Amino acid sequence: MPSTKTLPLVKDPDRLESRLKEIPGEPGVYLMRDSSDRILYIGKSKKLRSRVRSYFRDRQNLSERIAMMVQQVAEIEFIVTDTEAEALALEANLVKQHLPFFNVLLKDDKKYPYLCITWSEDYPRIFITRKRRASQAKDRYYGPYVDVRLLRNTLHIIKRIFPLRQRPQPLFKDRPCLNYDLGRCPGVCQMLISPEDYRKIVQKIAMVFQGRTQELADILKAQMEQAAEQLNFEQAARIRDQIGGLRALNADQKVSLPDDTVSRDAIALSSDAQHACVQLFQIRAGQLVGRLGFVAEVPTPPVPLSASPQIESGAILQRVLEEHYQTVEPVEIPAEILVQHELPEAEMLADWLSERKGRKVTILAPQRQLKAELIEMVERNAQHELARMQKLGDRNSQAMQDLAEIVDLADLPHRIEGYDISHIQGSNAVASQVVFIDGLPAKQHYRHYKIKNPDVKAGHSDDFASLAEVIGRRFRKYAEDPKLQRAGNPDWPDLVMIDGGKGQLSSVVAVLQEMNLLEELRVVSLAKQREEIFLPGESQPLQTEAEQPGVQLLRRLRDEAHRFAVTFHRQQRSDTLKRSRLDEIAGLGFERQKQLLAHFRSIDYIRAATPAQLAEAPGIGPRLAQQIYDYFHP
Repeated sequence: MPSTKTLPLVKDPDRLESRLKEIPGEPGVYLMRDSSDRILYIGKSKKLRSRVRSYFRDRQNLSERIAMMVQQVAEIEFIVTDTEAEALALEANLVKQHLPFFNVLLKDDKKYPYLCITWSEDYPRIFITRKRRASQAKDRYYGPYVDVRLLRNTLHIIKRIFPLRQRPQPLFKDRPCLNYDLGRCPGVCQMLISPEDYRKIVQKIAMVFQGRTQELADILKAQMEQAAEQLNFEQAARIRDQIGGLRALNADQKVSLPDDTVSRDAIALSSDAQHACVQLFQIRAGQLVGRLGFVAEVPTPPVPLSASPQIESGAILQRVLEEHYQTVEPVEIPAEILVQHELPEAEMLADWLSERKGRKVTILAPQRQLKAELIEMVERNAQHELARMQKLGDRNSQAMQDLAEIVDLADLPHRIEGYDISHIQGSNAVASQVVFIDGLPAKQHYRHYKIKNPDVKAGHSDDFASLAEVIGRRFRKYAEDPKLQRAGNPDWPDLVMIDGGKGQLSSVVAVLQEMNLLEELRVVSLAKQREEIFLPGESQPLQTEAEQPGVQLLRRLRDEAHRFAVTFHRQQRSDTLKRSRLDEIAGLGFERQKQLLAHFRSIDYIRAATPAQLAEAPGIGPRLAQQIYDYFHP
């Protein structure tokens, strides 16, 4: 039968020309699809028709990646937008949703940390995190920062300059702790400061991470002079100390430029065959106030083409700048952006940023003098970061090669899973499943298990049975549906590591034999005492050294599985202890306990709450609120 697949447009000139004529010359987004209807690439343009035409008429000027993509395009879709800004935002959303193979994609590898301010809460928290959650739109993330040590030091100094909540939970139920007396905390736990006044303090701290330190210092100086005029010398001295602390923050970060009154961002990258490390320096009032880092993954076609590498680098820089500036406030957008290479859509990006900022934003690719030297400095930092990433990759590659030789694997173990059990004499027994991909933790694949075996309970533990249960639950679907097996399935591990010795391994082997999976699944155990590796059916451990790269990789996996299991066990134990207190309150069932704990987050906050505050929790009326209050205040 003849094939029904649509030919690529480059092989069907008539259909290509007809399709190009249908595309309007307005701003919008275009989607390139292949003959299987898979989205290959998503782009944007001020003029859709001319932009899409350029792919098929100026092919010699395309990058290797895009030239390879054009050969596969069988259909072109477009979405017209009212403005260029809408096109830019729509493209970013579609790329995140579909992850097209030929688009430049930023890697979310949790390598660089963010600083989060939880504006969604009455009393916002400030903390460092490697996870950027989108659940609360009001929360603000600054970063990602390259130097985590500098970030921690900055936050430590800020907590000494400004009075902030120092503890996640109150130390006392009826009075503030010593931090209040020292002036380091405004007494949030006892509500000695209103949410409005506390948010004003946090807003000043946000200005530091927005790069507006000089502006904040000017505001504080005016407040200091006003306090002095009113003879409030104690407050004036406190503000003076805050100004001194702010100046000390960036004392060693001076950058020499001819006009240090202009706010600038400078961006450059360094890349190898797989990744591009991007550095973005934020310079405000002649001082380096932020150093952000990004990692981009770019698919490399197998056949080299004669395109300039600057084209590809410019596309990567464009993607980083677009994603970064979509998450910042307009006041954080600089007046000038210095780029290492020309951007493919520089004019469109500059217009969008100017519209957001309310002032003209210029994008330059400097070639000489101090600005070019600044770009060279950013590029050197990107090169150092890339070298560090390559070194880490080489170490992991060596460890996987060694591990494959130790346990006699045909290929390198791309996906390794580790399992451990945690409990206290059988109570709150849980298990962990951690996953390493290419030698690195892949936390998105981690999983917890609560042990369901009725024989495992307080006073009676059975690690062998618990491990057998967990492995059975993990691989049951493969035993039930042979079509899911095995090679090529990204969820199928190349190696399974059990934390324990021969006994733990034997219990797991037995359940895998029952499911007829033992022949296809490679499983080993790692004993803690001498770091010995056991194989199924072998009475003696393998002859290895504890410091071998492959053994060290298994040890890292084992330690991570142990940490993850213990953390979950402590959480379960803590929840049990919390509920045991709440179980004594009449009318407070399991579901209402969950709602109450979700609302107040801890027993301490429940104890400190008034009846009116308790009644605000879901499912808790005034009558029950009074019962809860009376229980904690007999």
